[in-house]
Amino acid sequence: MTRQADKVPLLRAKKFNSMEKTLLVIVVAYAIIVSVINPNFLSLGTLADLTRNGTGMAILAAGVYVIMIAGGIDVSFPAVAIMSGYTSVVVAVRTGIDSMLFIVVVAALIGALLGTVNALLIHWLELPTFIVTLGTSSIFYGLMTTLVGTKPVTISQMPKSMLSFGRWNVISFIVKGQENGIAGFFLIAVIVYAAVWFVMNHTTLGHGVYAIGNSEESARRAGLSPLHIKLFIYPLMGVLAALMAIISFSNLKFVDPTSIMGTELTVIAAVVIGGTRITGGYGTLLGTFLGVALVQLLNNTLVFMGIQSSWNNLFIGAVMVAAVVVIYYGEKRRNRRNMSFLV
Repeated sequence: MTRQADKVPLLRAKKFNSMEKTLLVIVVAYAIIVSVINPNFLSLGTLADLTRNGTGMAILAAGVYVIMIAGGIDVSFPAVAIMSGYTSVVVAVRTGIDSMLFIVVVAALIGALLGTVNALLIHWLELPTFIVTLGTSSIFYGLMTTLVGTKPVTISQMPKSMLSFGRWNVISFIVKGQENGIAGFFLIAVIVYAAVWFVMNHTTLGHGVYAIGNSEESARRAGLSPLHIKLFIYPLMGVLAALMAIISFSNLKFVDPTSIMGTELTVIAAVVIGGTRITGGYGTLLGTFLGVALVQLLNNTLVFMGIQSSWNNLFIGAVMVAAVVVIYYGEKRRNRRNMSFLV
């Protein structure tokens, strides 16, 4: 690998990211506005709900962030999540194996396998990642409905270990006479983000992801293998999607094989709002987290302001467009500044 490829994420990390600062100000300001309009927003119960309900999106966003850094767009992860998560629960129910470890391992293996299929097809067909994953999304979901079925698993049928997992809190407190707390899911998300951050910023593999996102051909000339990198990022997305499905089912205490479908645009929007460049090569995990935080606030706080939830998509779409505009003009300013240095 060349020195330039090695330094891509390191140079990016040293620069002060104005997008992250802007997002943080927006998130804090929005939370203050909501709490002024409705003081009930500032409560431990609301904090518990936001962390519990937002963990799944945060985990998916971490995987989407890695793929977008590499210059790809994966829209198959809801189908991967459903097929891996639902299949693992059905297998556990039919075999009578009531073990959370078993369910997670089976789901992760299926997710990694489906992610590998995506990686190989994208590499061999040399088609846009959006087109390939749009097709595999239908294939994966069709395989599940044909081979496994789509019958929901109710709370009475779910493995007891999943129900216990859904009740797990790392911090517990009493709200209005009922036990509540910061869900253990949030701790899992923190671990996922720490691992992804380390890989992306402190390993050759992570530097390679940035390199192929800037230019796959240049990365290949520098001695990198785009196939090997794709065989890392897409199975990783599959594992994270599987983990998200298990968390979602455990939280809802109901396994619905259609519940996660249609979430891809919201998750991608959160990553784009976080400042990750759609064309690849640039973005930060902190920005992604802040993008998720803003989308979650929009999704969960409109009711506190007396606004109908049907406005959610409008607000999220508007924020996404604004983020893309900011990134685009920011790049133009940077490019203009760089050109002036060369003159």
